[in-house]
Amino acid sequence: MTKRRHRYSEKNLGTSPGTVTYVGQEIEHATHIRRVEYNAETYRIDESGRLSACRLPADDTPFVTWVDVDGIHQSQVIEAIGDQYKLHPLLLEDVVNTHQKPKLEPYDDTTMFVTLKMLHYDDSLAEIDSEHVSLVLGKNFVVSFQEERTNDIFDPVLNRIKASAGKTRRNGADYLFYALLDVIVDHYFSVLERVGERLDILEDHIVQQQAGQPTLTMLYALKRELNFMRRVVWPVREMIGMMMREESVLIKATLQPYLRDLYDHVSQVIETLDSYRELIPGLMDLHLSTVSNRMNSVMKTLTIFSAIFMPLTFIVGVYGMNFEHMPELSWHYGYYTVWGIMGVVTVALVIYFKKRGWM
Repeated sequence: MTKRRHRYSEKNLGTSPGTVTYVGQEIEHATHIRRVEYNAETYRIDESGRLSACRLPADDTPFVTWVDVDGIHQSQVIEAIGDQYKLHPLLLEDVVNTHQKPKLEPYDDTTMFVTLKMLHYDDSLAEIDSEHVSLVLGKNFVVSFQEERTNDIFDPVLNRIKASAGKTRRNGADYLFYALLDVIVDHYFSVLERVGERLDILEDHIVQQQAGQPTLTMLYALKRELNFMRRVVWPVREMIGMMMREESVLIKATLQPYLRDLYDHVSQVIETLDSYRELIPGLMDLHLSTVSNRMNSVMKTLTIFSAIFMPLTFIVGVYGMNFEHMPELSWHYGYYTVWGIMGVVTVALVIYFKKRGWM
């Protein structure tokens, strides 16, 4: 069962707005903090996890600072990071609320906040799982918050920084902000690919008439998963559109082509989602039609057998009567004659049914 189906926590009910209270499943490990500083020439990484490593960079620093926080369940740590970077309490409240819907929220010209869902396909449960992710963009820094640390979703970006590959090292914090969003959107394509494979398998089973009740159950499960994914992905397109229209000093004009490309990718994900959602009702109808046709075939076969045996039953019933004076009872070849008549009737009915195309 995925995290999204957990009931909303009552811990934050009745609390004042801006109260940093973690809402989500229980996590045993401690929050891990990583600080990455880089420019075109060099980079350095602090894996100590100390809060002192999360200090706000100076305005004139030549480095871009990326603070990556793995684990949002320790509210005191999130509050401490918020104090370091002067983040709004309402922003921090959304960071630790895993039920928060995706959204974009600019805070003056100092920070831009985005929260959205990272999606994974769980092969063991055959369903889509989500991870709550939040990003904060500042003048020369980005702070990322991940719900879990079992699988670091931003490893590809970190590897590009280490290898000085691509444009990440040569651009500012806004490009890093875009690169992190791009990794999340790329995972949407991966999840869609796995869903598409499952749909192809179910379609083959239905067409080959190998489908049963489990197939219908899996179709309904896929429909539910796609509806959930659509609720997650649809706001992302609106968020990126707002970023493209937002006149913010945090986003340079040079980033606009990348945002348009990201917008196109999200639109493609949504179009694919909608096509899959439209395909599932068709597969359900095909499955039900296949089951109905199979049932009709069975009923047709039973009807033909009943029609053939009905006159035979009549003949046997007539000669099963216990009357004393029945002329045929005294015939020497009466028994064989009745069998012959029944055989002729059977053959005649079979020939008739075949001519009418009923067999």
